[in-house]
Amino acid sequence: MAAGCCGVKKQKLSGSPGSGGLCGAGSGGAGTGHCGSDLGIGSSSAVAAGSVNRVNGLGGPGCSVSGNSNGLSSTPGGYSTTGLSSNLSPGPGSGSGGRKMVVSAEMCCFCFDVLYCHLYGYQAPRTPRFTNDPYPLFVTWKIGRDKRLRGCIGTFSAMNLHSGLREYTLTSALKDSRFPPMTREELPRLFCSVSLLTNFEDVGDYLDWEVGVHGIRIEFFNEKGSKRTATYLPEVAKEQGWDHIQTIDSLLRKGGYKAPITNDFRKTIKLTRYRSEKVTINYTDYISLRQQHHHYQNGIGHPLPPYNHYS
Repeated sequence: MAAGCCGVKKQKLSGSPGSGGLCGAGSGGAGTGHCGSDLGIGSSSAVAAGSVNRVNGLGGPGCSVSGNSNGLSSTPGGYSTTGLSSNLSPGPGSGSGGRKMVVSAEMCCFCFDVLYCHLYGYQAPRTPRFTNDPYPLFVTWKIGRDKRLRGCIGTFSAMNLHSGLREYTLTSALKDSRFPPMTREELPRLFCSVSLLTNFEDVGDYLDWEVGVHGIRIEFFNEKGSKRTATYLPEVAKEQGWDHIQTIDSLLRKGGYKAPITNDFRKTIKLTRYRSEKVTINYTDYISLRQQHHHYQNGIGHPLPPYNHYS
């Protein structure tokens, strides 16, 4: 099962029951979630931070998490990013401590390849050359000049990148329940973001995280005694202008908590903080990276995704 992101509209953040709920979070097993353009994650994921420590950071405002369907390095494969737009860039929460990042523009290109081939009925792209290490990941699609959220789904369960990106490219583009499936006509206006989650840490204090740096995932018991979870990617709180309390309360509402929120209740929350590596490119950048290898199909005028750069 996959999880999707919630586009964060300006939520009401008062403690009154029912305010500001965007994504209902389910209870129980490990899951995937949605990412929003102001991505919020309300998810059913119960993945323990310790189970994914070896790989995990989400970029993008609030992505939600789903079940098992659950530093910007130089571009692999010899593609030069010189002269590309500023959209080809790491996200706000990307990287940490000067460590070389794993996420790359080539991953977004692969997602565009996968979506393009699916929409046009072509053979799926072959195995890409970037690392196939396992990471929790999210794929986010936005569209138009105002970069409206068009789909975002990912997982907190570590997945090998080749199969994980292939799966969540199509899940986020075609199966985000908030939107109709994408069409060919939308391709030229799309932006693709890949977020890899890293540095998961359980913390004892629900305020022990930094706005704009950490994504957070909370576990709590609702008024009926059921365990619920919800998460926001690192960008969300900063983009929404929220402080720690507003972010926590928004997540509680998104996770389905309807009772008044008190400080004593906040202290019962189990919070996991994490970081993200994120890169975003638009369709124009994708074509620029691929154009030297493109072949054009007669009568269509659309470039076919290249195959000779794959191993």
